[in-house]
Amino acid sequence: MIYLDNAATTYPKPRSVQTAVVQAFQRWGANPGRAGHAMAMASSQEMYRCRNIAADFFHAPGPECVSFTLNCTGAINYVLKGLLKPGDHVVTSCIEHNAVMRPLHELEKTGVTFTEVQIFPGDNDKTVDAFRYAFQENTRLVICTHASNVWGIRLPVERIAALAHQYEIPVAVDCAQSAGVLPIDMADSKIDYLCIAGHKGLYGPMGTGMLITPYGSELHTLIEGGTGTESMLEEQPSGAPERLESGTQNMPGIAGLRAGMEFVQRHGVSKIHSYEISLLQMLYSQLSKIDRVHLYLPMPDTRYFAPVLSFNIDGMQSEEAGSRLNGYGIALRAGLHCAPEAHRFMGTLECGAVRVCPSVFTTEADIWRLVDAVKRILMKKSGAGH
Repeated sequence: MIYLDNAATTYPKPRSVQTAVVQAFQRWGANPGRAGHAMAMASSQEMYRCRNIAADFFHAPGPECVSFTLNCTGAINYVLKGLLKPGDHVVTSCIEHNAVMRPLHELEKTGVTFTEVQIFPGDNDKTVDAFRYAFQENTRLVICTHASNVWGIRLPVERIAALAHQYEIPVAVDCAQSAGVLPIDMADSKIDYLCIAGHKGLYGPMGTGMLITPYGSELHTLIEGGTGTESMLEEQPSGAPERLESGTQNMPGIAGLRAGMEFVQRHGVSKIHSYEISLLQMLYSQLSKIDRVHLYLPMPDTRYFAPVLSFNIDGMQSEEAGSRLNGYGIALRAGLHCAPEAHRFMGTLECGAVRVCPSVFTTEADIWRLVDAVKRILMKKSGAGH
């Protein structure tokens, strides 16, 4: 199987990640922060190790800013529902994932309003201006994706954050598609809330994510319960990260996430980005030569795109194309990708798209196999038509 569905979750996982998960069962099997015996202390130390690496990776103020979540969606919900109240206004983009849009629509029922900003791929000045014009007196948050999970369009989040801070508006960024692939410097960008998926570009296990923020203690909680600290309190502890981490944590997943971040650090985010973009440039060049293959954007480059490319075969629903490609041993995702707004933006809401996302383990030979499979599908379809 040629796996090109890395925008959903990366596969395979590095050997070091697999080893770390196994070690968690062998060495860190006790509940972290819940006892003073040796194994519980070792588990706590491993969890702290992961926090420390994450803080260093994203240049956060310190490990106390790193709260573990089930996924990026959980982190986004913590921010939106922990920060906003009736009467507040939110600015977001027109290409957001349902992880942002569904909570916003739910909050809309309580009196929160939001504006979807038109973005301009390849023109960051116009995109930033569009955000500026959307601000209102009651705007309390800007939240946007760093990179579209459908089109790979990269938003200038650093410039958006700088603009928002001029108006004293905090900024949250959905880094599901960018963490581990695009450079993210919290200290330099001053982004207030990073919402991270652990199982994609960071090569961690599924069921891992992080909310990285120096303002975790100021968020209202979604879940209350045992934290292993201040047990006499009837209320949830106010200090971060415990405030946002009720209940037993996913210790094997966190150990794997730590190993995944170390794997990415060894390879280098910039090198990973350049390599994966080069594979998509090669794919784009070949697909552009094939009649009846529809490409929606210019050839991706590192300035404006994350390594995600979607296309369609004319006269064929994306799900059918994806199914036929699967028949050639190629795993990728077709459809709406949980992001109808992104498809509405590109005019593909009715047909969806076929999405390709490589990883560090993808080879040029894999890309050639995909191109060959597309050609074979078109040849068979043409033959059937006659």
